[in-house]
Amino acid sequence: MRANRCARVCARLILLLIVTAAALLAPPPPLFAADVPLADDVPTVGRTWPVGLRPRVLRGWEPPATAYGPGHRGVDLAAPAGTPVRAVSAGRVSFAGRVAGKRVVSVDLAGTGGPPLRTTYEPVTATVEEGEEVEPGEVIGTVDASGSHCTAAPCIHWGLRRGKVYLNPLSLLPPWLLHRGPSRLLPLA
Repeated sequence: MRANRCARVCARLILLLIVTAAALLAPPPPLFAADVPLADDVPTVGRTWPVGLRPRVLRGWEPPATAYGPGHRGVDLAAPAGTPVRAVSAGRVSFAGRVAGKRVVSVDLAGTGGPPLRTTYEPVTATVEEGEEVEPGEVIGTVDASGSHCTAAPCIHWGLRRGKVYLNPLSLLPPWLLHRGPSRLLPLA
């Protein structure tokens, strides 16, 4: 009886080890889900990433099937606490404060129609105030040390909405910024 119990415990430990190894060795999630296109009605007005030069996308945009269904209404970008957060496009700060205990900054993007596109960044300690005009690349805050919903690594959640409709924030960025690779030197002649 004792040998049976030992065999079961060993089998469970081996299974746990295999599952853990598979999860750690699996490739990172794709930048975009293959069946989720970028939004057609979103102008590519972004001029910079919100954090870093080309942050790692920890979790991509997963639109819900229904208004209150499960999904991921934004993207999670790897960013440690204290990282400067930048406005991706010109606009006006529409909110800088707490939502459900998390520090959030929202920016209504200039020239994006009505209702305007609104980007959100959380958790962010704001360095801007509501009503303030911001330019692309301008620092609007820093990644807050608490409030992140990421478990694998510290991150910032970047969202995009038009009215009540959530959109893929990566749609704001032009292809050259999304897929920037290494520089190549070309011959002069």
